[in-house]
Amino acid sequence: MTVGILTTHFSPCSSRFFDKNTVELSKQFKVVTMDLRGHGESEKPDHGYRLSRFSKDIQDLLTSLDLKDVTAIGWSMGASILWSYLEMFGSERISKLVCVDQSPAQYIGPDWKWGQTGCYDAEALVRLCGDLTYAERASAEGTVKALLNHTPSEEDVKFLADEIMKCPASVKIDIMRDHTNLDWRDFLPYISIPTLVLVARKSNIFPWQGSAYVGEKVQNGRVEFFEDCGHMLFWEDPVKFNRLIKEFAE
Repeated sequence: MTVGILTTHFSPCSSRFFDKNTVELSKQFKVVTMDLRGHGESEKPDHGYRLSRFSKDIQDLLTSLDLKDVTAIGWSMGASILWSYLEMFGSERISKLVCVDQSPAQYIGPDWKWGQTGCYDAEALVRLCGDLTYAERASAEGTVKALLNHTPSEEDVKFLADEIMKCPASVKIDIMRDHTNLDWRDFLPYISIPTLVLVARKSNIFPWQGSAYVGEKVQNGRVEFFEDCGHMLFWEDPVKFNRLIKEFAE
């Protein structure tokens, strides 16, 4: 049976962000949702907040559950974690890849203009760390609103921000220090497994061109646009997202 592994946003989110998807996908597939270490209901150890450690955690989970022929879904930083997995372990246990709205490089530079809109260089990272340290709840609520193209309800903001607050500020900062400094453009051409790239045309997190670039550079990629959605496209258009995942996983 095909297994979908749903990984999380770049730092603060949890598997609960996929609540609009897991029930529907579970009707057809065995779905495993994963809270990364430091997130959601997972333990909060005092170490290991690097993408390489996260990718090893995924390998440990797949091995422990003896899962094979996995369609791995990575949203935002989750896509970067899966790129790290593929670079270190190859296509071991993973047969298909879904990358959801993630640029291969976070920082903007002379050769890359499609980086992260809120954390695009070292100075912006310092400002973000200050917000996470001194205004953590406001930062969480601001993150929720930035993830969506349409104005969320107060209930949705509270629910999603509460999930973000389960991740300690120190963990968020450690992850961003690692994540924002990585550039995956050199590795993308070595990804050969079938890859579905889902791009939010109205993302407030990345210019759509950066996310679409991924589909152009992997060997066996296909790009699908969500024209009226923000970064959390699977929340704003779950019907289309679930349909595409079902078709691709089959």
